[in-house]
Amino acid sequence: MQDASPGRFVLRVAAWLPLAFLVWYLAGPVLAWPIALLTEGVARLAFRDLIQGVEQQGHLLTIVSTLKPALATTEQSVTGVISVEVNTLLYSFGLPMLAALILAAREPHPLRKLLLGYAVLAPLVVWGLVAEFLKRVTFDTAPSVAAQTGFGPLQREAIAFAYQFGSLILPTVAPAVFWVLTHRRFVEGFRARDGGAGNAT
Repeated sequence: MQDASPGRFVLRVAAWLPLAFLVWYLAGPVLAWPIALLTEGVARLAFRDLIQGVEQQGHLLTIVSTLKPALATTEQSVTGVISVEVNTLLYSFGLPMLAALILAAREPHPLRKLLLGYAVLAPLVVWGLVAEFLKRVTFDTAPSVAAQTGFGPLQREAIAFAYQFGSLILPTVAPAVFWVLTHRRFVEGFRARDGGAGNAT
């Protein structure tokens, strides 16, 4: 019979978290590879005049732009254009959190849910990476570099919002929402248990 005790579930999540984070960190380069491909595809499609390509080094991605260097705080590539290094780990830490929740729930087909969770969260990681790139070339470079982007005031506001949303909200909220949607019966078990306890009193 399924154990729907919230306290025991929380303990199981806490027990799974260290292992999940260890695997996530060690497998960072492998997990980052599809994200790098997706980042390059999205960047070339949405910002083809601004981005030349994306290079991967482990869990780090280097987004190479078409912007000419000036007095900027971002890195300059050997080709004479601005490149920005972004860390996939900063935006994918929701993956081990989701893995711990899935494994702690002890529901059927955990591997399938883990793969589906990665497929759902990967585009959200890409959101954060691209938003960080846009934020850095827009706000963290010299005015002469930022002017090359051609972004107006409204676009700059949208970039600032996208960066905040992608770095603060999506990595933490999205895994929890996905878990709840894929474990409705498990969550309903908590509600039924609370309801039964309330009726007993």
